[in-house]
Amino acid sequence: MPELPEVETSRRGIEPHLAGETILHAIIRNPRLRWPVSREIQMLSDQPVLSVQRRAKYLLLELPTGWVIIHLGMSGSLRILPEEMPAAKHDHIDLVMANGKVLRYTDPRRFGAWLWSDNLQQCPVLAHLGPEPLSAEFNGDYLFVQSRGKRTAIKPWLMDNKRVVGVGNIYASESLFAAGILPHRPAMTLTAEEAVRLADTIKAVLLRSIEQGGTTLKDFLQSDGNPGYFAQELQVYGRAGECCRVCGAPIEMAKQGQRSTFFCRTCQH
Repeated sequence: MPELPEVETSRRGIEPHLAGETILHAIIRNPRLRWPVSREIQMLSDQPVLSVQRRAKYLLLELPTGWVIIHLGMSGSLRILPEEMPAAKHDHIDLVMANGKVLRYTDPRRFGAWLWSDNLQQCPVLAHLGPEPLSAEFNGDYLFVQSRGKRTAIKPWLMDNKRVVGVGNIYASESLFAAGILPHRPAMTLTAEEAVRLADTIKAVLLRSIEQGGTTLKDFLQSDGNPGYFAQELQVYGRAGECCRVCGAPIEMAKQGQRSTFFCRTCQH
């Protein structure tokens, strides 16, 4: 599933082609995604795009009359293409722009979403989200306070969107490795020093992945059709049985909350 760096990469890729441009109309080839495509999106006509934003793993297109909210689901991707480019089997939605281009949404599994909101503050999918990990609000002090009394293992605790958004499975594993913290430890065992190191590490890992265009393991493509290259820099994720690049010990894998967790027992404590 695309995580925060992949969504931010998509946002940066489509923003220059959408912001300040006008949506002429939408073409909905298949409205049956995770939820039905909102009627307001199906009826779009001559709407300028005021901005292209991101909140957690949601892309937000600001229009004068409201917001288009896009979630890529497990296999979704967005591309900027010439209007005359023929649609393929899994190309479910086009936003046709006045500049002769289309924003095309492709989603083989159809677990993504295209929703409409008149008011983001009252939008159900955004209402209960925690702070952005790249914001000043997310820091070591915040993590330390939030972790007090929490017996939940630190990796699934970090992946709770009510605590902080966008730290998914890949980046939680990578950040905990870089910070030297075992993923199975109860969150309450974090020291103040470790909380600062972990918050700083999460920011650094996410920013590095954004610089590399995200991580492509299977489906994700950038808006120009290229894969993300951060997969080449993964230290533990997907490397079970391989040697740790720091100490040479074997990378281990375990299940936490139905998700695979990767770690080095020598480098992490």
